[in-house]
Amino acid sequence: MVREALQDKGIRACIPRRKQHEKTVKYDKRRYKQRNQIEFMFGRLKDWRRVATVFDRRLKVFLSAIALAATVIYWLRNSMRCRNGACVTHRR
Repeated sequence: MVREALQDKGIRACIPRRKQHEKTVKYDKRRYKQRNQIEFMFGRLKDWRRVATVFDRRLKVFLSAIALAATVIYWLRNSMRCRNGACVTHRR
């Protein structure tokens, strides 16, 4: 029902149906992967209490907190990991 309404508006599906469903839907795997990366980033941002609860009254301060949190998350994700004296670049 929702898929048909979106298709009538010219919007393509980027989420596959469940494997148990009898009909399969064509979807763009690249878009699905990009969408997941964005969802994961919002999930990580919500781990930051200040961002999740919107403590700041001023938009400029709130957006600065989001930028800081996103920068730290990116840095931690792409930083070097050292174990037993051997440093390896961590990439996904």
